Amino acid sequence: MKIGDTFEEAVIAVTANKVRSGLTMLGIIIGIASVIALTAIGQGSQASITSRIEAAGSNLLTVIPGFSSGSGLARGQFGGGQTLTPADATAITQLNNVQAEAPALTGRYQAVGASGNANESVVSTTAAYQSIRDVTLTEGTFFTAEQDSSADKVAVLGSAAATDLFGDTSSGGTDPLGQTFRLKNLTFTVIGVATAQGGFGPQSADNEIYVPLTTGQRVLAGQAKYVNTIYVQAATQNSMTQLQSDISDLLLQRHNITDSSKADFRVMNQSTLASTATSTARTLTILLAVVAGISLLVGGIGIMNMMLTTVTERTREIGLRKAIGAQRRDISFQFLVEAVLLTFGGGIVGVILGWGVAWGVKHFTTTTTVVTTQWVILAFGLSALIGIIFGLYPARRASALNPIQALRYE
Repeated sequence: MKIGDTFEEAVIAVTANKVRSGLTMLGIIIGIASVIALTAIGQGSQASITSRIEAAGSNLLTVIPGFSSGSGLARGQFGGGQTLTPADATAITQLNNVQAEAPALTGRYQAVGASGNANESVVSTTAAYQSIRDVTLTEGTFFTAEQDSSADKVAVLGSAAATDLFGDTSSGGTDPLGQTFRLKNLTFTVIGVATAQGGFGPQSADNEIYVPLTTGQRVLAGQAKYVNTIYVQAATQNSMTQLQSDISDLLLQRHNITDSSKADFRVMNQSTLASTATSTARTLTILLAVVAGISLLVGGIGIMNMMLTTVTERTREIGLRKAIGAQRRDISFQFLVEAVLLTFGGGIVGVILGWGVAWGVKHFTTTTTVVTTQWVILAFGLSALIGIIFGLYPARRASALNPIQALRYE
């Protein structure tokens, strides 16, 4: 039998009972759509995590206060500890492979502007912070080393913080540049507005306000001795591991600590953090794909059930085909093509549906989704494979029928 004829007959057989075929395909459609949509969410999460880590700055090492506990975590790492000083940051600049460093003191304060007020994260730091953390400005300038040393009350606003305090300029809000606002009952002048970096929630860089370190220490934090983060930019990516070790050795010596397990600080490597986060996101994507694959398995069982029913209904037809010379392989191939046609058709609709769901999630929520070609190809491949696997037994059963008994079947 010609392949074209076999395909034509398979189409006729599948469309003969449209409702049953449609319901059978529904399991495959839902399974494939789940694979596409859930893996798109997983891939999007992976891309989002990677981009946020990369946006934090290139070749970045972060030193935070705290000491290792029994669980391996560091207490005080979010600013509660007071173990790092600006002098530590200055000492770090003397190490090899250091491109730049910027100590920072972070706290939350109520900010009051012309159009509103909000509890914002205030980062008190040095002028080098802009280049280390890749802070770009839509207007104005970042503060200078001279403004830091003289404790000027100037500030650079994140895009969201600017909107909170002065309103949206596209909707009639005030241009923040040159305006004043109040922090802890002190008046600060806006000298720059940062470009939106994306993200959401209180930890987003768009919600931050940057002020000179000396200003923050003296008039906001009420102390000039400690910082809660030191950002260090390595000269090259290849030197990050060595620099991380050198910083640890230096701070252990400066803090008079002989046992490294009792260190009152931690040095975090951006590359290691990115690798760990990417690996976790990749595992999540695979897990989501496995969960979606379960629905594909259920859909495959539905295909097998329908094909077995079809073999029973068409027993006399099979007997007639064999009586006029059809071989076992012809009968087997006929029913196998019908099963693959059902699953492949369901796969096409499932990919379109899954793509649509991923698009909807991306455009109507804050979740990032990424539909990749490899998962689309895999989904099509799975749909065809399921048709072969779950259609093989019914096809073999049909081909094994005795033609004489089949012709007598009522």
